[in-house]
Amino acid sequence: MAAIDPLELRRAFGTFMTGVTVITTRGADGSPRGFTANSFTSVSLDPPLLLVCIGKGAASLDTFLRADGFAVSILAETQKEASGVFASKRPDKFAAVAWRPGPAGHPIVEGAVSWFDCTRHAVIDAGDHVVLIGCVEGFAYSDANPLGYARGGYVTLGLEQAAVNALSQGARTIVGAILEVDGGLLLMEDARTGGLNLPEVGREGPSGSASLLRSALAKVGIEANLGFLFAVFENPESHVQSIYYRGDALLTRRDGVVVADFDALPYGRLPDDAVRSMLQRYAEERRQGRFKVYSGDHRQGEVKPLG
Repeated sequence: MAAIDPLELRRAFGTFMTGVTVITTRGADGSPRGFTANSFTSVSLDPPLLLVCIGKGAASLDTFLRADGFAVSILAETQKEASGVFASKRPDKFAAVAWRPGPAGHPIVEGAVSWFDCTRHAVIDAGDHVVLIGCVEGFAYSDANPLGYARGGYVTLGLEQAAVNALSQGARTIVGAILEVDGGLLLMEDARTGGLNLPEVGREGPSGSASLLRSALAKVGIEANLGFLFAVFENPESHVQSIYYRGDALLTRRDGVVVADFDALPYGRLPDDAVRSMLQRYAEERRQGRFKVYSGDHRQGEVKPLG
């Protein structure tokens, strides 16, 4: 057989959609340690066993190998930021994310969809990773949607379901995004009208989708990270569905784009009242640090908190 390309193998493994977990334990001095992982698997119901994998290059490897156990917190779709915190090397992870001790004494992330506090059952050497098998001593779960991960990006079930429901109605669908770049709002210049609009696809030609939006933006030098759903609404007169995500973007070139200050958004150059109203809400919720999701029609609807 030909030699295996590790990068290609990683990409192939990445096609398997997983949840996102935070694995935690305590050091010999009692200090909490933790990292983000998607290598989590249930093993047995009797006895109650599960496993996680930790890379041999991880800074906390020795702590986990010496610990008497560990906890697994399966993150909710509203906890993308917590995932990023524990995936980083920042020293204050546990100051940035709310947590509490589990019944076996290991840290549990507050708001997780479910958690499992485990004592150590076995440790297995496995190539460039170590497999930690834990015996579940306590657990809990809720009906919140979990945060997913596939192909190097997050997947949110509530967001995808809302998009599927809109698309399944068979009407034209516009898919757009409110994207932040360096703390400002990304807007696209309209050469025909001289106005500005949010990045979107589906207003003309085939109906839009998240994948088509990413592809269209990539062609003009915009790498978009679509995060959570921000608004789903319909124009009852035209029956056009609109789906808008919020996220961030990286620009490799700036032709045809404007990055606007949130304190001075150019509302007069925006295409319609629906977009103006949506951006006014986004700017306010951004100041408050708590985003919600709008559903209804292009004039009125319901705003609900995430989670």
